[in-house]
Amino acid sequence: MPSVPARPEPSADATADDPPGSSGSTRGAHRGSGAAYHQGVQPTSLQVSAFADLPPRTLYDLLRLRVDTFVVEQECPYPELDGRDVEPDARHLWISRDGAVLACLRVLYEPDGTARIGRVAVAPAERGGGHGARLMTEALALVGAAPCVLSAQSHQAGFYARFGFTADGPEYDEDGIPHVPMRRPGRPAR
Repeated sequence: MPSVPARPEPSADATADDPPGSSGSTRGAHRGSGAAYHQGVQPTSLQVSAFADLPPRTLYDLLRLRVDTFVVEQECPYPELDGRDVEPDARHLWISRDGAVLACLRVLYEPDGTARIGRVAVAPAERGGGHGARLMTEALALVGAAPCVLSAQSHQAGFYARFGFTADGPEYDEDGIPHVPMRRPGRPAR
């Protein structure tokens, strides 16, 4: 997958929240975090890929993090492999350090052009390090002016509200966990 030069990474906010269960053309990106390096921790990189361009080991690690988070940790036996990961417009975003996946999410597109962010997961040892916020910022940059929806675990609604999402319907139960549909309206094209 070809690499695209990255924009300068904003300084990392070590106090930024992460969801605890966190819960066009192909573009590759690699973004380093210099702040982590200066703190004695190896730098992280943020990458974006279509399914077809994912290296097999990375795909395995992304799926393992999602299964470990949603199926095992949250005790929700559901079909994690829903067929949507392979859609041509789907984009997978992840943060890694030394090749290890620390956090991930995916962006899908509905038939009406609405973007859908989902499968937001952060490894337990990495929670609270701002990875969820960093992924959301990049995902929304990728989505651009399109309207965007997500299904938030109810206790994480405040996290997503920081990115302009508001509740878009009543709370509902999904696999024993309260969720709320959320929406960020489309932005006028510039």
